[in-house]
Amino acid sequence: MQLRSYDRGVTVIGGRPFDWGSRTYVMGVINVTADSFSGDGVGFDIDAAVRQALDFQRWGADIVDIGGESTRPAAIYAGAGPVSASEELSRVVPVIEAAARELTIPISIDTYKAAVAKEAISAGAAMVNDVWALGRDPEIAAVAAEAAVPVVLMHNQAGTEYRDLVAEVIGGLRAALDRAVRAGIAEENTVVDPGMGFGKTAEHNLEILRRLHELSDLGRPIMVGMSRKSTIGYVLDLPVEQRVEGTAATVAMSIAGGADIVRVHDVKEMVRVARMSDAVVRGWSRG
Repeated sequence: MQLRSYDRGVTVIGGRPFDWGSRTYVMGVINVTADSFSGDGVGFDIDAAVRQALDFQRWGADIVDIGGESTRPAAIYAGAGPVSASEELSRVVPVIEAAARELTIPISIDTYKAAVAKEAISAGAAMVNDVWALGRDPEIAAVAAEAAVPVVLMHNQAGTEYRDLVAEVIGGLRAALDRAVRAGIAEENTVVDPGMGFGKTAEHNLEILRRLHELSDLGRPIMVGMSRKSTIGYVLDLPVEQRVEGTAATVAMSIAGGADIVRVHDVKEMVRVARMSDAVVRGWSRG
């Protein structure tokens, strides 16, 4: 099995070229929170966060994604939910500053708030990962455009009602791409994410994964984040700390479907899964 050829170009992130289609890139998740759904949050320990980032780099991650607000449902998990921009800044900026001094791979800021994105970029972040695709805080688009940093545009919605799931996800992402370009963000600085688990049921997530190749019509690199998510728990009837094999299956399937970036918690294992999957999907030789 080999991916059909395409030209999504090259995106420079933090001075590093990401040559889309050449291989799958791995984004490692660092949650600077006490309430991460995945159970791997480092709390507010700057040293622990930097150690984790350095481990990710050593294990082969291409980028680290630092976030200071849990996105797990507040209605289900006590203590989860939105935090103020000032609180989020107090969590992420010290970590980004410290990590940027140590890392050679780029840092992404996981936020939908313009104020947080602006300060995070000043602190050393080189990418914005917005779970609301520039729609929750419209000023974030101007921040990314002015800094000329790439953005991840993730499909999201408040409910889980769809008439035509994949078509609506693609339509939402196309609208987000148009919004980004109108705001002055260069097209080559855009990445799309179907938003697994965000406004979607487990059945929706599995269908999107099966049909991921359809997102290639958008002409932009695709990021997928299924790592440790509840869909895996539902299918395998396993708690979050036992979902590494399920995550590995979704990473392999994402790559077979055309993913360019996989966003994961278990970096060491998933880098290996990505390399093996790439060997099958994209081709490999001893030389």
